[in-house]
Amino acid sequence: MTNPDALQARAKALRLHGLLAHWPEAIAAGWAASLIEWEEDERARRSLERRLQGAHIGRFKPLCDFDWNWPAAIDRATFEALMTLDFLKDATNAVLVGPNGVGKSTLARNLAHEALIHGHTVLFTSAGQLLGELASLDSDSALRRRLRHYGFLPAKVPNTT
Repeated sequence: MTNPDALQARAKALRLHGLLAHWPEAIAAGWAASLIEWEEDERARRSLERRLQGAHIGRFKPLCDFDWNWPAAIDRATFEALMTLDFLKDATNAVLVGPNGVGKSTLARNLAHEALIHGHTVLFTSAGQLLGELASLDSDSALRRRLRHYGFLPAKVPNTT
């Protein structure tokens, strides 16, 4: 049986105020644990769906189908270390550099997908798309908003002076 205090904490985290108002009845009836689990699962599913749609990753070849023997210069161990997502903890960037057609986008899409699966928000864009969009902007304020959107500028901080 699940600990009622732990269940109540989960219900509070989910902000299920109606359930919390009738907590003794819900616990006595025995369906509170199922309800909380359903709510958590549905919220996680919807969150992943929303993040996948907003990421603009598109279709890509999974790493299990990636040909690691070509190009020979790719450092597989380094990329597999990137797939652990440890660089996100330090807010460090990962930059994939190489000539056209060697698989940079495929690797980046796989990395983005892995981050999404682990609950991170991702926005995939190519350098050409990014530069084209930024070049088409006609005002400084629009450029600042777009740079903020892409994470190049910090979010606006209220003036405290």
